[in-house]
Amino acid sequence: MYKRGILLTGSITMAILLTGCFQGEESLEDMDPPQNASPVDNIEDGEDNESVAGDGEETSVNETVPRELYLVDANGMVAAQTIELPNPESKEVASQVLEHLVKGGPVTSMLPNGFQAVLPEGTQILGVNLQEDGTIVVDFSEEFQDYDAKEELQILESITHTLTQFENVNTVQLQINGHAVKEMPVNGTPIGEGYSRANGINVTETDTTDLINSKAVTMYYPTEHDENRYYVPVTQYVETNDEEIYASIIQSLLEGPGFNTNVQHVFNSTTLLTGEPTLSDGVLNLTFNEDILLKDGEGVIADEVMETIVRTLTEQQGIEAVDVKVENVEQLVNENGETYEEPVTKQQFTPTEKL
Repeated sequence: MYKRGILLTGSITMAILLTGCFQGEESLEDMDPPQNASPVDNIEDGEDNESVAGDGEETSVNETVPRELYLVDANGMVAAQTIELPNPESKEVASQVLEHLVKGGPVTSMLPNGFQAVLPEGTQILGVNLQEDGTIVVDFSEEFQDYDAKEELQILESITHTLTQFENVNTVQLQINGHAVKEMPVNGTPIGEGYSRANGINVTETDTTDLINSKAVTMYYPTEHDENRYYVPVTQYVETNDEEIYASIIQSLLEGPGFNTNVQHVFNSTTLLTGEPTLSDGVLNLTFNEDILLKDGEGVIADEVMETIVRTLTEQQGIEAVDVKVENVEQLVNENGETYEEPVTKQQFTPTEKL
């Protein structure tokens, strides 16, 4: 893993400090857990959540911890917000984040302006089990079925992305009262053996005609609501072949997210990728012309431009960091004048750890 060479500031999303792992919950008596399921352990918080012994009891120093919840914004897009949740002493961390996706639930008073929860009101989390292969099985109560058809994909995407923020959670399987769900109960969206980030999020319509030679790519674009700045993941279809995939993704980023997504296009219209992208030891090397830079500073690349590039490209398998170069520029700096000494990793924006 590549270490941070600088401290990025400005519009960068609040980092999420997660340590430790889940602890399993008991399921209902009629729930038949997977044979290779393992308990989901409580997160044992580190120095940010130390316990202090006194009079034979332990009390938590910090009463809250930051968690990443995928909610629906004012434009109907599913996006992450980092929210301080009560420090779970005996409650399950997995159950806690899911409970905070429920409408009318404990998240109500914490919702940022313009955001709303997605799970039907009254939904209960009956059980959570994490398997060794990275599949997490969630058992919901019957209230989970009480939603409008138009909300179905938002619900699936919110659950999936909230849980797969943890590195060793890859796929989500659903149950209702202990019974496996192979498709969503209202509009019949297929789930099969599980739902993952590969299914996309905020999928945009495309005019790409050659879907056989296209790849679904999740790209990240900034947006703002009431001075709350955050990044929205948008899955677009990119027509490409395996040899040109990185150049095709960059080109799609340069062209922008389209007109119906309510997110921002951060690149100058004359920005060009001037060299062939190369991947070496987990680092993707990119070279642009000088038009990628801010016009009012020598060698300054906008924080939003760098974060858009890094968030998007590190979603691709095998890319751990991105090294951005600009023609005729010896040293790139961010908007605070700090130099990019090393390739930039996704963890500089959204640090994650295994459970």
